[in-house]
Amino acid sequence: MKKNKYMMTAFMLYMNYFVHGMGVIIISQNATNLAHQWGTTATGAIAVVSSLGVGRIINLLISGILSDKFGRKPFVQLGIVFYLIFFVGLLFSQNITVAYILGICAGMANSFLDTGTYPALMEIFPDAKGTSNVVLKAFISGAQFLLPFIVSGLASAGAWYGWSIVIPAAILVITFIYFLKGAFPDSKAVAEAEEKKAEEAEAAAAADGDKPAVKSNKWLDGTLFILYGYISQATFYMVSQMLTQYGQSISHMSDSAAHALVSWYSLGSICCVLFTAVIGRKFKEVQLVPIYTLGAFIAIFLMWAYPTSAVLMGILAFAVGFFAAGGVMQLGLTVMADFFPAGKGTVTGFFYTAGSIASFTIPLVINALPGMREVMFFDVIVALLGFVDTTIIAIRYKHLFGSLKK
Repeated sequence: MKKNKYMMTAFMLYMNYFVHGMGVIIISQNATNLAHQWGTTATGAIAVVSSLGVGRIINLLISGILSDKFGRKPFVQLGIVFYLIFFVGLLFSQNITVAYILGICAGMANSFLDTGTYPALMEIFPDAKGTSNVVLKAFISGAQFLLPFIVSGLASAGAWYGWSIVIPAAILVITFIYFLKGAFPDSKAVAEAEEKKAEEAEAAAAADGDKPAVKSNKWLDGTLFILYGYISQATFYMVSQMLTQYGQSISHMSDSAAHALVSWYSLGSICCVLFTAVIGRKFKEVQLVPIYTLGAFIAIFLMWAYPTSAVLMGILAFAVGFFAAGGVMQLGLTVMADFFPAGKGTVTGFFYTAGSIASFTIPLVINALPGMREVMFFDVIVALLGFVDTTIIAIRYKHLFGSLKK
């Protein structure tokens, strides 16, 4: 295997997302202790989590554009600093207002990390862009699997709950020190090389008498990808948020069986990350995305049509986790970067802004629908639209680049 001089940089980027995985659930996992610290209820403490979404949408788009202008490293460093403010602030905050501001900082940290990290990984691993981005999902899932054990272990030992916050903060200190000198690929040079390669391929096709590939259309192709950014987030958001309730109210499952659906869903997500990492060297991301979206549509449709068997529901929950939440969103972003190689940070900003908007609007749709079965049917429609959208993207890819094969 060819040695990559940026391997340590990549590892530290992954460790930032291990911390991010903890950051997303750190408040809910320590809700009782933080509620006492803030002078509110556990429900009030968990409500602070919504501030992460507010912070995320504030700077996501602009930081993506600036990442293309100033490089990836400054935005990774900003993400680390803002996350450090969040974690350290949690230890010393005394009221809900300060906590909400800290949550906004965490959301902004996530946006800074996204617009620096996703493009950087695609530049570090140009021959495995999709796999490198999907692996981020594995680090996030691993952290979210581990943190509840840390929290419960501290509680059982009668230890200070704050150690569960100190641990991710300490990891961030290590990554911050590394990135003071840690090297990144030259993003502008990489973009110029990719554009030159595309021009040479087009010239070669013209010399052979073939029709030269046309350039991507920022309005048509950009709209398709922004729609998919919204659809992919909406698809797995609805399932992940309502799986337990759907199992209880529609499938008449016991509490334990209904809660187990989330475990099957999470297991499916992790298995897909591993599967994609293995086959990512043989298939292009654009080949996988329509297949995954079709699988998500079929699984959600069957969950809506046949919610009768606990065994079937478990299998389908696994399938939805595999196809809808196992990294297909990251693969979609990777394909978008192929369409717009000179603006990886910008496309990351647009793509994930669409996802953030879905996180805000889908709960409103769920609340407006009369019941769980109607919500599931709405998710069926959204998943179908996702398959149609990604199929069109694949057709456009073949039109632009000549082949879907690697």
